[in-house]
Amino acid sequence: MNAIDLLVDSVGRVQENVHTVVNGLGQEQLGHRLDPEANSIAWLVWHLTRVQDDHVAEVAGHEQVWTAQGWVERFALPFGPRATGYGQGSAEIAALGAVSGELLTGYYDAVHASTVEYLRTLTDDDLDRVVDTRWDPPVTLGVRLVSVIDDDAQHAGQASFVRGILERRA
Repeated sequence: MNAIDLLVDSVGRVQENVHTVVNGLGQEQLGHRLDPEANSIAWLVWHLTRVQDDHVAEVAGHEQVWTAQGWVERFALPFGPRATGYGQGSAEIAALGAVSGELLTGYYDAVHASTVEYLRTLTDDDLDRVVDTRWDPPVTLGVRLVSVIDDDAQHAGQASFVRGILERRA
């Protein structure tokens, strides 16, 4: 297995986790918050998808799936098209309470397909390319991709935790 195959496998695991956590839940469960400041499953899945879409599109040099494929209009959220969830407060988190599981997984699947398509264009040597000089040391493509996968896995785990609590309460 080479590094690209490893990255493809890793994003595939995120996709599996997204589907596992969302499947079978209604909008009320997806939007439920354990307390008034907590993230909902819907927000966590939307956010992890937006971050993957944003970061991969940037390094790939293409438009985000969010805007290119019309997901921004389908979600019809009350914030700008560049929003990814960073810095959002309680009101923005609550806005995701009205989305369906099909919408969330549909968007994730589209981002996943775009990510895998991009990854399949890379070689192991490409992973050493510097993509962000704002950090010390500068961030390479490989580090950026692993960072996205790590962030996605953490948020999918958080969403899974929330689902577990909801299932225990039921």
